[in-house]
Amino acid sequence: MAKVFIYPATSLILSDLVARFGHKPLGAALGIRERIQTAGVDSPPLQITPEEPKRGLKYAAVEVPSGVRGRMAIYGPLIEEAEAAIIVTEADFAFGCMGCARTDELILFTLRQSGIPILELEYPRDEDEGIRFVAAVKKFLAGLEDGGEA
Repeated sequence: MAKVFIYPATSLILSDLVARFGHKPLGAALGIRERIQTAGVDSPPLQITPEEPKRGLKYAAVEVPSGVRGRMAIYGPLIEEAEAAIIVTEADFAFGCMGCARTDELILFTLRQSGIPILELEYPRDEDEGIRFVAAVKKFLAGLEDGGEA
């Protein structure tokens, strides 16, 4: 079972696909759940400790907007933990909105520099593309089980 970072990280559909094929999806739900359930975090919607901005500095310079650093405090550790990644481009907002273009750019750059196997797909626009999309995800994830890239 590989740990697979999903992008958009908020996509429940992509998270479910990864889990159905026997791998652990790494996305926003995990990072946010960890913060909500951690003792010492103020009640929602704050969900931040004084340490969070410091963690974000590991992934983004101080000159970067604070929202990017805050998001990277969640996504950065997940990217470090990832053994593979699936990136879906041109996704519909309903598929999983990330909410910040600069964070998106930094996440994609970090993933591509990480050296892990990455599957990049364009969001499917019809049923036939959807079938090919799921088949490509399945093939990629099966390749991870074999110990190599698909």
